[in-house]
Amino acid sequence: QVQLAESGGGSVPSGGSLRLSCVGSGYPSGYPVSTYCMGWFRQAPGKGREGVATIDWNDSIKYEDSVKGRFTISRDNGKNTVHLQMNNLKPEDTAMYYCVAEASLFPCSFVVNDYNYWGQGTQVTVSS
Repeated sequence: QVQLAESGGGSVPSGGSLRLSCVGSGYPSGYPVSTYCMGWFRQAPGKGREGVATIDWNDSIKYEDSVKGRFTISRDNGKNTVHLQMNNLKPEDTAMYYCVAEASLFPCSFVVNDYNYWGQGTQVTVSS
């Protein structure tokens, strides 16, 4: 069973930066982490979950429009880790951020139901 653990959330003022990390474990043999689509979703209070950024097995990257130019996703397969560097944070970025993973999903999507593996979430709060 794949397990994902996020870290790095916190409270920052508008314009600040945070770096989220997600460490995965339990990848089954034959399906190493390098074959997984990895990504980040977020959920703000009173809203549904939305995709923020994804990176697939060949490092193709997709960003939600509102974070383009501010957020950067990266992965280190050797360390089973995916990161989300968030710069120039805005109050509207306030949300619970979730790491996601799915095997053999190509291209990666922003569809919630496409992902079987979710972390527990890490809170990001941006004050104005």
